[in-house]
Amino acid sequence: MAKRKQYLTATLPDGTVKTIGPTGMPFTHYWRIVAVLEGDKTEVFWGHAKSLAEAKGKRAAAADAAKMRGWRSYAFEVVEVVATPA
Repeated sequence: MAKRKQYLTATLPDGTVKTIGPTGMPFTHYWRIVAVLEGDKTEVFWGHAKSLAEAKGKRAAAADAAKMRGWRSYAFEVVEVVATPA
């Protein structure tokens, strides 16, 4: 039997709303990294995870990326997604 499709909506602390889907994957959390580069330019990386632990695991990767890419600073955020039927 096919998995039921749903839309996943993440609302970040700054009010940004990200909708994922329709998807049958059991994602529970959305993560975002906003990196500040030289010259005050920003770059945004995002993804979704199947658990809070998996999403929080991206924090270490963000720290490594900041060192390797020379980011001046970055913000890492994780929020829970809300599912609605497709």
